[in-house]
Amino acid sequence: MAKIDVGDTAPDFELAGTGGQRFKLSEHRGRNVVLAFYPGDATTVCTKQFCSYRDKADRLDGLDAEVVGISPQSVDSHERWVEEQQLNVPLLADEDLAVARRYGVAGWLGPLARFTELKEAPGGRYVMRSIFIVHGEGVVRHRHVSRTGASFQSVDDIAAALAAIA
Repeated sequence: MAKIDVGDTAPDFELAGTGGQRFKLSEHRGRNVVLAFYPGDATTVCTKQFCSYRDKADRLDGLDAEVVGISPQSVDSHERWVEEQQLNVPLLADEDLAVARRYGVAGWLGPLARFTELKEAPGGRYVMRSIFIVHGEGVVRHRHVSRTGASFQSVDDIAAALAAIA
């Protein structure tokens, strides 16, 4: 599995997402993009993470970046979760974990299974909670991976990371 690090060119991808959109990373050149990989819809920490983004919508909207969430659940699952929680971040479906693998954030569920609420793990794998900031030129300028998935980067953390690369 490849590991994308700060300074690397961000692998391009195209995924289906909420609101009937298709998101292709290369179509967002010229603008910073925050890729928020997360393990699963409607799980405890993921809900806290994306509800915190919802609750700080004004601050999130004021960032010089487009923020998208990426996980292996289907678009239908994402749509239900967005509606239930009134989420404001577009969610993309990486059902086969191809994008997570390209970014080096697909891990083996293994012994962690008893600590997670994930009911399905494609091929026994899951997505590690992580944030990548892709600069408008298509280069990764920030990378944060939570090995346990128990914590996440807040809107303030993302804002600080964006300010550091400006």
